[in-house]
Amino acid sequence: MFLNLLEGLKKAGLPVSITEYLSLIEAVEAGVADWSVEDFYYLSRAALVKDERNLNRFDIVFGQVFKGLEGPDALESIALNVPEEWLRSLTQLMLSEEDKAKIESLGGWDKLMNALRDRLAEQTGKHSGGAKWIGTAGRSPFGAYGYNPEGVRIGQDESRHRSAVKVWDRREFANLDDSVELGTRNIKLALRRLRRFAREGAETELDMDGTIQSTAHHGGLLDLKMRPERHNAVKVLLLLDAGGSMDDHIKSCAELFSACRTEFKHLESYYFHNCVYDFVWKDNRRRHTERIPMWQVLHKYPPDYKLIFVGDASMSPYEVTYPGGGAEHWNEEAGEVWMKRMLGNWPRAVWLNPVPQRQWDFTESIGLIRKIMDGRMYPLTLSGLDDAIAELGH
Repeated sequence: MFLNLLEGLKKAGLPVSITEYLSLIEAVEAGVADWSVEDFYYLSRAALVKDERNLNRFDIVFGQVFKGLEGPDALESIALNVPEEWLRSLTQLMLSEEDKAKIESLGGWDKLMNALRDRLAEQTGKHSGGAKWIGTAGRSPFGAYGYNPEGVRIGQDESRHRSAVKVWDRREFANLDDSVELGTRNIKLALRRLRRFAREGAETELDMDGTIQSTAHHGGLLDLKMRPERHNAVKVLLLLDAGGSMDDHIKSCAELFSACRTEFKHLESYYFHNCVYDFVWKDNRRRHTERIPMWQVLHKYPPDYKLIFVGDASMSPYEVTYPGGGAEHWNEEAGEVWMKRMLGNWPRAVWLNPVPQRQWDFTESIGLIRKIMDGRMYPLTLSGLDDAIAELGH
């Protein structure tokens, strides 16, 4: 299996040598990784990856080679003290659309949170298949692998129906790979229309026209004139939604991210999840430990930056309108408050949405974000990108 990992990394284009592979084997034999798959993952990543730009490709290959193996802490529940054995999924509830329509929500954010508090206080054992308790494969608003039109997901690997109001699980998101080769150059060409060149900085290149004119004025005596080089003067602040329902759009977002890295010299990028709140992050692998306060970002970049959000805007409406509505943490202020602060600081802003535009009217949160953006939401298509660039260029 170790050889499969080495071969997979080489096929993926990672520069892994036999010396590094032997070092990994030596460390395993010395018991560095013990019997933990997670420990072996970090050990092999440290031994075999020399450039952090290759971390995403390493994760993909590692997942393919060791698919199906889980460590004892694979279902780590944070923030809620819910016994893990309650949440082990033996079966998943499968319902027809008619059955789903018969299941009612509790009726709002406050009722949902109060009910969760009561369940945690009352429940003393595992439950499966019901409509009230925290459990699995049921119609309850709380738990895993069941169905409810408005609930709190606890102990489930990934989204199934995308109706959770809050998610109490530690999820790992991958960074977008800026080495992705675009299937088309049209994205780059569209972004290029936003670029504006200006001469800035020290005098570093020969001004031929100025030199000829000055030499003529001095009776043919050579008079060299220098000027600053032309630089791309457009400044872009790119905020990328990562994880959850955005996993369906990784390829298109990676292509956009790669194009932006190529076309804009002054590009700053951050990640968020669903809606922007009081912090963002630079590295999805460290998003729980290396958070950057939004106030710091607001004060760091001046108003001449052009702000581009990239996300599907598909979430619970509470994540936009309610304090505490964030899917993964308790935000003191509603998402729309932070959105309006950002738009006030960077008035040239657009939202690019990878969801097909014909589907926007079926998701309430998309309508809320469009309203906050004053209609400046565009589909992540070539024509939508053209319209967004035209809006930013005004």
